[in-house]
Amino acid sequence: MSVPVIECIPNFSEGRRLDVVQKLVSAMTQTPEVRVLDWSADIDHNRSVITCVGTPDGLSKGLQACFQVALEHMPMEAHQGQHPRLGSVDVIPFVPLAGSTMAHCVELAHRVGAELADRFSVPVYYYEEAALRPERRNLADVRAGNYEGLKSSIDQPERRPDAGPTKLHPVLGAVAVGARPPLIAYNILLGTSQINVARAVAKRVRARDGGLASVKAMAVAPSARPAVQVSMNLVDFNRSAMYTVFEMVRMEARRYGVPVVGSEVVGLVPLEALVEVARYYLRLEGFKTSQVLESHLLGEWL
Repeated sequence: MSVPVIECIPNFSEGRRLDVVQKLVSAMTQTPEVRVLDWSADIDHNRSVITCVGTPDGLSKGLQACFQVALEHMPMEAHQGQHPRLGSVDVIPFVPLAGSTMAHCVELAHRVGAELADRFSVPVYYYEEAALRPERRNLADVRAGNYEGLKSSIDQPERRPDAGPTKLHPVLGAVAVGARPPLIAYNILLGTSQINVARAVAKRVRARDGGLASVKAMAVAPSARPAVQVSMNLVDFNRSAMYTVFEMVRMEARRYGVPVVGSEVVGLVPLEALVEVARYYLRLEGFKTSQVLESHLLGEWL
């Protein structure tokens, strides 16, 4: 039986000190049976994301190496940023690829969570498909109150971790470990400096407030340019396509006389999601992913 290959996209509460981010990337890159596909760092969110694939054993070892970097260089008490977070290593999602299943990812999430709790004495919360309690499927609910709020509530029955101690680690804080389908991190820039406009648009778009299915959204004010951002996670692009999200954000921004001036993808995006965008805007009839030249050139990662 072949060993399943799984995608892992750990998110770290550090995006400003690139020397530390490079240490995290190196920890993964130097781990056998792991391949780093992409990484990015965001100054405003003060957050970095590494996308990698690997075997269960390889990913487990690589993540422990990253935790060691965080333990030595990333104290949560010093962290400030615009993104919700619980810990230095904030969230670890596992995503099934060809040859693996969601069951493999759930098993690995529980294994890695237990290992991290045991080795680093860090509180662990399981979310989405790996959740042990229905109220913890939604990551936003797990992160409610953020690191600061969890300090005073972690010993309450509804906030007790699924693994590890019932107190925050003095350096690492806590971590959420989960299993989920592919997610697209997608940000749209609006041509205004008014953060209230981005907040209003985000509220209209996100599923929680009656907007688009499987869309999470928040407002961010980037420091590098005179614009505001609707920062989104498209949890299921089959339910709400990228073009649907783009058009709704543009439509809602127009209510305030504000244009869309750009957008960006953070990390990797499934090919099918981009093909669907091409079908819509180019009005392609019967166009299939198999018609993309590069789709026939992708070999095995090992």
